[in-house]
Amino acid sequence: MLRTHTCGELRLEHVNQLVTLAGWVQRVRNKGGLIWVDLRDRYGVTQLIFEEGSTDKALLEKAALLGREFVVQASGKVIERTSKNDKIPTGSIEIKVSELSVLNPAKVPPFIIEDETDGGDELRMKYRYLDLRRNVVREKLQLRHRMMQETRKYMDAQNFIEVETPVLIKSTPEGARDFVVPSRVNPGEFYALPQSPQTFKQLLMVSGFDRYFQIVKCFRDEDLRADRQPEFTQIDCEMAFVTQEDILNTFEGLIKHLFSSVKGIDLGYVEHMTFADAMKFYGNDKPDLRFDMKFVELDHLAKGKGFSIFDQAELVVGICAKGAAEYTRKQIDELTDWVKRPQIGAKGMVYVRYNADGTLKSSVDKFYSQEDLAEWAKAFGAEPGDLMLVLSGDAKSTRKQLSELRLKMGEDLGLRDKSVFKPLWVVDFPLLEWDEETKRFHAMHHPFTSPKREDIPLLETDPGAVRANAYDLVINGVEVGGGSIRIHDRATQQLMFKHLGFTDEEAQKQFGFLMEAFEFGAPPHGGIAFGFDRLCAIFGGSDSIRDYIAFPKNNSGRDVMIDSPSTIADDQLEELSIRVALKK
Repeated sequence: MLRTHTCGELRLEHVNQLVTLAGWVQRVRNKGGLIWVDLRDRYGVTQLIFEEGSTDKALLEKAALLGREFVVQASGKVIERTSKNDKIPTGSIEIKVSELSVLNPAKVPPFIIEDETDGGDELRMKYRYLDLRRNVVREKLQLRHRMMQETRKYMDAQNFIEVETPVLIKSTPEGARDFVVPSRVNPGEFYALPQSPQTFKQLLMVSGFDRYFQIVKCFRDEDLRADRQPEFTQIDCEMAFVTQEDILNTFEGLIKHLFSSVKGIDLGYVEHMTFADAMKFYGNDKPDLRFDMKFVELDHLAKGKGFSIFDQAELVVGICAKGAAEYTRKQIDELTDWVKRPQIGAKGMVYVRYNADGTLKSSVDKFYSQEDLAEWAKAFGAEPGDLMLVLSGDAKSTRKQLSELRLKMGEDLGLRDKSVFKPLWVVDFPLLEWDEETKRFHAMHHPFTSPKREDIPLLETDPGAVRANAYDLVINGVEVGGGSIRIHDRATQQLMFKHLGFTDEEAQKQFGFLMEAFEFGAPPHGGIAFGFDRLCAIFGGSDSIRDYIAFPKNNSGRDVMIDSPSTIADDQLEELSIRVALKK
């Protein structure tokens, strides 16, 4: 070993010991006859000291030539620091260096490699191997490592077996575009990279494996944002001979274990909410429960009073922001402009301020008396000091707009505390959802999701009303996992394919292997997949998953460090029987 200790290891009890450290030069402070060097490795920082009179002159000159990010080896005696630094664990000692070797000099880095850096996103992505030297980034990957180990520990204790599934598979409709890989030995044919191991984990249940999991790479060719990458990681799980409740209990246990072992937090009770209630009271299927602000419908109180905007609306609905009556008219106008932005799409906003003296002031006083507004306040459960905000229009878009407004108010009022965690199971999702572009139903989750048995007759009469045995785990308004009880017999699977618009031939071509497997004794089964990168970001208090991935892509799906994707040579294309003809 080139070192006896790490740069985060030495303390006062090591004083007078001869040690050898190796690492990167964090910074050099040269006072002429006195030089301090901060030496850094993955474990911490230790100060080296070179002092005129007690340090060899040649050694002092050598230390003066050190630059940032030089890789060096230093030997010497541990001494107590006269001026201690209580901000680092090694701040009570320093190394009086007697030998110094430069293992590798370094160019001046393109940005400062410290917690607070001057490097922008693109620059740090281009030199990601340097960015990974920063504590704040490395700590995120250490968190990821810890969560991975604790996941395996929990799953093993629950009798799950980790099985790897293929990466080169068949293209199937999973909801996003596939990444495809040409086959050299089968010209004109392509593999796809898996969007998830869905069919394989179901086949493992048919194989009798009973409890499977995998921490697995998945691939989706879709537009990117902060919580999306073209390649991402799932904790993928499946169980046989279980009900939905068994799965919820098992994987609620996993999440509680992770919070307890990694963050020292007891999650306590995890609420269950139907999809219908989530949409009715929060306007989306992943509500943030760190704060209340439930939707209150006002149709019966607001309509029929001569205010045509409300009278003509399909839905009048609002939220009560506790303690926000102090909002000025300017702040309310800014909120109104915010909901009218194209991204939100509201036509306008009505407010009611519940003043401290008990009076009610609104933007629609012309149409509603104090008694009318008092009825509104009663419906909201409002008190003096509260602010009621009301939107109207067609039901679906108005709920979506109010959901965005609710989240903004939660943010503005400081109610979305990243140190607070509110998990929630959302259950009873619709099996199908209508697509206006294609004018047909699509599977809300995937084609293998089981409908609730009592709803199966509705497939013929009212497909949109059919509920699925599907569930999502939501934490702080972020979906971190989703799954379902699966279809496990050929007849029901064929019925599902029929209602999704598959011909018998299409279903056989794409999923014949799975339906045939169902005829060889498939057990009832179900599972869930957690977005591991998202889970790590929530644990780390981040909005983006990017820093929890060692070498991520940018928003264009490019790795600017290695310049990928890139063109390939003509002879390689010829070998693959591919000719490139780009559309102009």
